[in-house]
Amino acid sequence: MPRASARTARRSTRLRRARRGGYDDGRVSEALDEQQFDAVTVLYGDRRGKYPHGNTLIVRGRDQAIAIDPSLGLVARGAPPPRVDRVVHSHCHEDHFAGSFLYPDTPWWFHEADLPGIRSLDALMDLYGYPEPIRSRWSRVVVDQFHFTPRPDARAFRGGDVLDLGGVTVEAIHAPGHTRGHCVFRIEPVGLVYLADIDLSSFGPYYGDAWSDLEDFERTLAMVRGLDARYYATFHHIGVVASKPEYLERLDRFTAVIADRERRLVAYLAEPHTLDEIVRHRFIYRLQDAVMFADGVERRSMALHLARLVRDGRVRELEPGRYGSAA
Repeated sequence: MPRASARTARRSTRLRRARRGGYDDGRVSEALDEQQFDAVTVLYGDRRGKYPHGNTLIVRGRDQAIAIDPSLGLVARGAPPPRVDRVVHSHCHEDHFAGSFLYPDTPWWFHEADLPGIRSLDALMDLYGYPEPIRSRWSRVVVDQFHFTPRPDARAFRGGDVLDLGGVTVEAIHAPGHTRGHCVFRIEPVGLVYLADIDLSSFGPYYGDAWSDLEDFERTLAMVRGLDARYYATFHHIGVVASKPEYLERLDRFTAVIADRERRLVAYLAEPHTLDEIVRHRFIYRLQDAVMFADGVERRSMALHLARLVRDGRVRELEPGRYGSAA
């Protein structure tokens, strides 16, 4: 079977599966909304893109159109997706490519640092870095519920690249930390900045993968404070913020979650604990959160905090693998 035909057949099979059971079936709690901002259409997922849903952007110029981060919210609409010439991803995570299978014959684009993750399932699992048995269970979820499709032909862009759609431009701004290749996009002359997973939510920044970096994320958060725009759009939860003062207020609260996690960790280490005990205590997720990869995320995130706290002298490694506050 020719390659394009095979992709189209896989798309039809996955779309039928997406409309059956499981949380990937497109069931939503309310009618899915959309908003128009000149050349940008925001197609909201359920509850303003609450995970596992997200908010997809369609950007149309005079000559071309692109989809940014096709999500389960796009799948849930059921109708054929909007016609586009390219599918552009802010980064290589399951919820951001969950609807990309709807475009089997359209070029997919990722930042060069995240590009390996879409080329094979093993490479994607390396990006997450979860240990077994989480790795095997998560790989099945990514395929069955987020429609992972390997695309060895996916193309790379770099930070600073500008895509001219004809009277509308989309600039990629490298914003690492969440992943190595995470990007935000500036869309002109609309005056809209798409923040992707700098989602301004109360959960705070996520840096729990093998390809995440806490201090890169902090540098990114400082950088995006300086982005001037009429609109700030997020992939999850918030949707579109229409003023910079409100954006900065939300960004400050989002950023402050990092310091709060670190403060709570230092307080917990008033009595010595191992990393395993820190993981079980939970600083990222709540104890009642039934998240299959929670332990992996806690381990990676808290290891990053511990390394910094030890380096800065606020925490000491009292004996191999056991840590206590220095004060």
